[in-house]
Amino acid sequence: MELQSIKNRFGIIGNSAGLNHALNVAEQVANTDLTVLIVGESGVGKEIFSQIIHSLSARKHNPFIAVNCGAIPEGTIDSELFGHEKGAFTGAVDSRKGYFETVNGGTIFLDEIGEMPLGTQARLLRMLETGEYIRVGSSKVQKANVRVIAATNKDLLELTHQGRFRQDLYYRLSTVPIRVPALRERQEDIAVLFRKFAADFAEKYRTQTIVLDHSATNLLLSYKWPGNIRELKNIAEQISVLATEPVITSEVLQRFLPQANDRHASMALMPTSGSHGFQSESLTDTERDIFYKLFFDMKKDLNDLKQLVFDISRGQPVNMASQAADNFAQPGNFTSTTENVTPIISAPYLPSNPLYYPQNGEQQLDHHEEVEETLALSDREKEFIIKALKKHKNRRRDAANELGISERTLYRKIKEYDIKD
Repeated sequence: MELQSIKNRFGIIGNSAGLNHALNVAEQVANTDLTVLIVGESGVGKEIFSQIIHSLSARKHNPFIAVNCGAIPEGTIDSELFGHEKGAFTGAVDSRKGYFETVNGGTIFLDEIGEMPLGTQARLLRMLETGEYIRVGSSKVQKANVRVIAATNKDLLELTHQGRFRQDLYYRLSTVPIRVPALRERQEDIAVLFRKFAADFAEKYRTQTIVLDHSATNLLLSYKWPGNIRELKNIAEQISVLATEPVITSEVLQRFLPQANDRHASMALMPTSGSHGFQSESLTDTERDIFYKLFFDMKKDLNDLKQLVFDISRGQPVNMASQAADNFAQPGNFTSTTENVTPIISAPYLPSNPLYYPQNGEQQLDHHEEVEETLALSDREKEFIIKALKKHKNRRRDAANELGISERTLYRKIKEYDIKD
């Protein structure tokens, strides 16, 4: 099949050398049963390549299923892929077929293969080498004829060096690697893609099609597009809906593009693996948003506490009842004298402050309570997880939804913090 015919059939836009090479490899390998590993950044369209390979293969009339390995909890992924027997674990009230059994004769696409647990990797390796698998809770060996296409946005070879991915599975999966180029490597395709998305959204929302002027086009091409095609499509949709004029200038486009400085400043706030055991690159967008909010809230609390202590040390009135603490004066507004000034704060809230001394005639406050709260991010995170589990009576899916994270991430955090049900 001609390359242009494949693009038309699957709605692929662009003519860059990297894209054309990836499509040529997909076409050549489609009519074989070789295992394929598709690599590329998030948002480049890896799944569409798996559909191309299946549709051009001899298995095209048999089932095709896409499985996101990163979205399945570690405790259930074996059951999802290979099935389980009745009573194999708590909640297994009946036998269940796994994906490999249901798509026998077809193709299975394993997205985010780098997130697959090591135990499941061993089962998958056996399936790839012998075509055999065993249901969870069973001792009976079963066979399936399934072609495996895997995809990842991570460096699997580096993960093998870290002991997080099996080396033998890596070489078994990468029989034929296909690299999908990032959008920033397809400069000649960016403007064409944007025009296509703009036309589609104009038709969808029944609005006038937006057009970029020369300055906006240059800005579009200079942006790095970390979210690749997915990000470009989202930007085109936002502008199509919110723009008040059909001609988009660079000034208008700039308002819709994420600011690199803001992104870098936010990343600087994230802890590194040396402090709390994780890296910002490993977090999902939802988890990252939660951590950002925690950091900003803690920063605000610390600033408020510093201002409160400073006010008391200078003898400034602090009326907690009227919430004057939310509207502290700037330090430059303070006077140097403390005569005839008595702090308006009750003893339980008065910090132990060596800079504050009662004036002559004042009653010594001989009772105070120091409140110390841990500001460690891991402790705050563990506290939120415990509260969410308690609120939802240990229903992990509901608790994960409440926290805004995946069920698998919640499962991992429960094990990490040794939280008991």
